[in-house]
Amino acid sequence: MADITLIDDDENIVASVSLALESHGHVVKAYYDGASGLDAVESQAPDLVILDVKMPRMDGMEVLRRLRQTTEIPVIMLTSKDDEIDEILGFNLGADDYIHKPFSQRLLLERVKAVLRRARPEEDEPGVAPGAANSKIMKRGKLTLDSARHDSLWDGRPVRLTVTEFLLLQSLAQRPGFVKSRDNLMDAAYDDQVYVDDRTIDSHIKRMRKKFRQVDPEFDSIETLYGVGYRYRES
Repeated sequence: MADITLIDDDENIVASVSLALESHGHVVKAYYDGASGLDAVESQAPDLVILDVKMPRMDGMEVLRRLRQTTEIPVIMLTSKDDEIDEILGFNLGADDYIHKPFSQRLLLERVKAVLRRARPEEDEPGVAPGAANSKIMKRGKLTLDSARHDSLWDGRPVRLTVTEFLLLQSLAQRPGFVKSRDNLMDAAYDDQVYVDDRTIDSHIKRMRKKFRQVDPEFDSIETLYGVGYRYRES
């Protein structure tokens, strides 16, 4: 079960999505414009935000941009199939996933389940003993990753990453010096049911580098091998 904030100005979509999610035990709070939805999320953070791109008062891109100034709550964007530019922009701003309209309830539920599974700390999962998180810390030079909490540190200073960015970095850092293709990184950050193209991975990497360079302007540990992929260089 999760607390989910749904922001969409289409009453039919709000009704159908809310019904599908609530039938699977989730608690849904719905808002019909971006400004109201943003205020609600900033007032009480949910586990997941489902956000339409085109809305009155404040569109989904602006809501996402403002959210990413203060939080890394997972965000799934809703968009029409012909809005490829919006999709690329959304990933650049820090969206975790996209669903194209029209979509089936089954697809929606699978994508929600996948994003929540990636976002939730392992120590909160059934069958994981308390304290197990202590064995989930990875150190690579100045980088420290805590996979139980999705926390990342660079030279002792926190770097806020989205769920997707964290999983991509974790995959790269697991084997410093080894090249990971974009397909390898897709497999690490997304479930099998989710397809993203190369530009999506590139957008996440670009945004992640920017965050680390805000902490350390000399950061250069994520290397691009053009036409091949990326690798992590341990500093």
